[in-house]
Amino acid sequence: MADEDLAKFRKRWREELRNQREGQRVVSATSSSWAAADGSDQDQVKSSYFEDSKANFNDADDTVKSDRAEDEGRVGEVRGRGHGRNSEQQPDYVSIAHSLLDGRTSPLLDRIQEERTRRKRKVYHNMNSLPEKQHQQQEEPPHRKDKTTAKLLDQLILDLNEVNDIPFFDIELPYELALKIFHYLTCAELGRCAQVSRAWRVLAEDAVLWFRICTREGFHMDAGVSDSPCWKSTLRDCRKAARTVCSNWKNRVGSISQLQFELGKVLVDVSSWDRFVLSGYTSGDVRLWDTLHWDTSASYLKTSSSLGASLEPRPAVSHVQVNSTVAAAAFHHGSVDVWSLETGGEPILHYQVPAEVRSLSLSPDFPILASVSQNQVRLDQADDRGYWRTLCRTQIHNTVDGLVLVPVLAQQRPLAALMAGDAVILLDHQGALQTLHSVYGHPVTCLDASHALLAFGVKRSGWTEHDGGNQIHVYCLETGRPVVTVGSSPGVFSCVNLRDAPAHLLVCGNKDRRVTTFDLRTGSCVASLYGHQLGVTAVQADEWKVVSGGGEGLVCVWETRVRAKLWEMHNRHPVRHVHFHHSSLLTANIPDDKSPRGACITDDDLTAHRRHRGVICHYDFSEASAVQDHVLPVCRSDYIETSGYNYNIGLTVPYDRLPAQ
Repeated sequence: MADEDLAKFRKRWREELRNQREGQRVVSATSSSWAAADGSDQDQVKSSYFEDSKANFNDADDTVKSDRAEDEGRVGEVRGRGHGRNSEQQPDYVSIAHSLLDGRTSPLLDRIQEERTRRKRKVYHNMNSLPEKQHQQQEEPPHRKDKTTAKLLDQLILDLNEVNDIPFFDIELPYELALKIFHYLTCAELGRCAQVSRAWRVLAEDAVLWFRICTREGFHMDAGVSDSPCWKSTLRDCRKAARTVCSNWKNRVGSISQLQFELGKVLVDVSSWDRFVLSGYTSGDVRLWDTLHWDTSASYLKTSSSLGASLEPRPAVSHVQVNSTVAAAAFHHGSVDVWSLETGGEPILHYQVPAEVRSLSLSPDFPILASVSQNQVRLDQADDRGYWRTLCRTQIHNTVDGLVLVPVLAQQRPLAALMAGDAVILLDHQGALQTLHSVYGHPVTCLDASHALLAFGVKRSGWTEHDGGNQIHVYCLETGRPVVTVGSSPGVFSCVNLRDAPAHLLVCGNKDRRVTTFDLRTGSCVASLYGHQLGVTAVQADEWKVVSGGGEGLVCVWETRVRAKLWEMHNRHPVRHVHFHHSSLLTANIPDDKSPRGACITDDDLTAHRRHRGVICHYDFSEASAVQDHVLPVCRSDYIETSGYNYNIGLTVPYDRLPAQ
């Protein structure tokens, strides 16, 4: 209702109430004159009545006194607030109207006074025997009261009928502010709010609101608001697809493919990021696969011309790394090449180090490369225009066994964590070194880092029986202080995964053949899984599952909530690389012997047999892979096998498939 209409309505209402009061004054004056004329007779009647029926009305008199005392207390409170208005002959809704017009917040005060008046009238009628007075008190006021009340009630009903929606978020709050409030609600709460009114339904189904919910749950992170006509339906479809993928993971429904390079020799190292897979071989070849485009062969990345095409044999690959923009490879003779994933072909960066590269690390988000040759560490970074420059070159006193680049944000400087003997050292972009942890006689065995934390495994000295055992230390990179220490295992920790694990969780593998998940908030063990025979070599975990690889070549998928193994796959060589992302899983079985003999014992050439080369397996558990006519072989069990207890896994590979009949 507008302000002008409300003011006119109040003015009209006050005039009607003023006319009602004038009529009540006339009636009250007539009653007072009649009472003054017959005052003596009334007193005589009352006194005689009390004398004759004293015993009969003794109990009623006590009740009246108690009611009067209670009502007088209420009336005193009302009069103390300035609302002592006579409302003996007003109904409930007229009293409420008076309260609304006067600006009072509680119309119950007039109701209390009306209740007191009603009780007085009841006792007064019982104690009086004059029919004429009773007739005058009940004749004209009700008629006038009904007429006035009908006008007020009709006007009130008409005004309420004009209010067809709730005046919330339409008048008092801007639309953007209301949308900000709804941003804190869940999907179920938004569904309830959409049933309140039309205005709330428009807010609860806003496209920006559902787009934020969709990106917050991890769907379509790189999309824009205008990319979908209905983000609410898009979120529903994404959730349905996620449930299907989770069911396929558990039931082993999907496809499997082997990434083989027939002309290569033995597989040396494998790295993967999202859909890209990079592999290096002893022949010096580097291959790049895009798992979204299986109709194209693996990309051939050319080595630098400075290597010399006439070198025979060609230097073997020692390490490979890949991220979202570039791929890097290190060779045995000390050279490092970097390629762009967009162009491929010739490398965009090449440099030479004096000795063999012992470790190579590439930042997962930015083109930042770190390499270690003996005790020399080098950091290189590409600027916004794509030009590479060396940030620092530093000498370390101890031999560096491994390093990892800390994932950085947009405005952060690169930071590398080095594993050198029994010390963990931080190296910034200016070449400054900081020893984070160092205990003599306790060598570091594994290392991993996230945006804010650094985790590494420490081997016990063995000098005493009670030295704490093998442990995992977690440090805060911002403060440089320890956060928590977990483990105390009799076996040596061989691998740890912190970057890909969920928040506040850490998963690690041990040589005692166990996979352990820890809660960093409490330092307690969440799950301890036993299933490998020669120790754990690679692990990764998410909210509900853990994928681990062992030295015996076994890949296991675990359900952490029930602490049980879902399924497993076996290959000949140890599992050196495990990485999964949503609906895909990549595993690499890399042989320890990089120079095996040929297919025959008398064959002295360096052509290795297929069983000695190693294998890269790609698993696809998406919804499309469950279709029988999918381009990849179907990974589905028929559950009819009776021999053994191997979870009835019936996976197929291209060369095992039978020809069509």
